[in-house]
Parts: sequence; C-alpha cells; structure tokens
Amino acid sequence: MCTNFAAARSDQLLKHLGIEPPDSPWRDEVDKGYPAPIIRRVEGRDRADLATFGIVPRRHIPEGVNPFDTMNARSETLGEKRSFSGAWKELQLTLIPCEAIYEPNYESRKAVRWRDRRDRSGALSQARR
Repeated sequence: MCTNFAAARSDQLLKHLGIEPPDSPWRDEVDKGYPAPIIRRVEGRDRADLATFGIVPRRHIPEGVNPFDTMNARSETLGEKRSFSGAWKELQLTLIPCEAIYEPNYESRKAVRWRDRRDRSGALSQARR
C-alpha cells in the first residue's frame, strides 16, 4: 500500500463503522510519519486509535533490516519476512480506514512536467512543457 492516503473523517468512523473516533485531531491527507486513525481489536471490541504509518515501529525492526523495507509488504511473502512474520503469525492486524489511496505513477511523472503559466487575464493556469 502506498503511504499517502486520505484518512477517514471522524463522522465516517462513527456512521459507517460504529466506532468512536480518537480524541486527537489528524490531517485529511496522511503520509509517512503523520498520525491517522486505525481500527484494532482490543479485548474483543473494535477500537479507533491514532497511529503513524510504517507497519513495524522502528524500535522493533530487527538488526540489519533497512527501516524503509517495513513500509510495504507483499501478501505472498508476509509470513516469511523477518520484519513482518512475528506480527503476522500472532494475528496482530489493523484496519486503516481511508477515503482514497494516492499511488504515484512514475511513468507519467517522467513524461509530463507541469509549470505555472499566466494567461492574458492574469489568471494562473497549468500547462505542459
């Protein structure tokens, strides 16, 4: 999953999932390092808490594993990788409620560059170079 997404709003958590939102505020658009709501099961009940995206907290990353390797996991190797296998086998799972996931398209970034251009009226528009 990409680490940039539009987090669910507090009213959506209550309306659609029946879960009280966390007390602390969060940004509408979330990226690595920013807190966002997660849903997890605690003592048999679903609960919303704020957490930062990174899958494995840095303090729990095994020695010799690149911290950036813990940003994404592949379902076919999840139970084998040292970064994830312990949590996977213990069923330490969470749900990240969001409205949208922003996935970069690297091919189009290379092909299209954008710059600002003002038209005759002085209005700002975007144009391809």
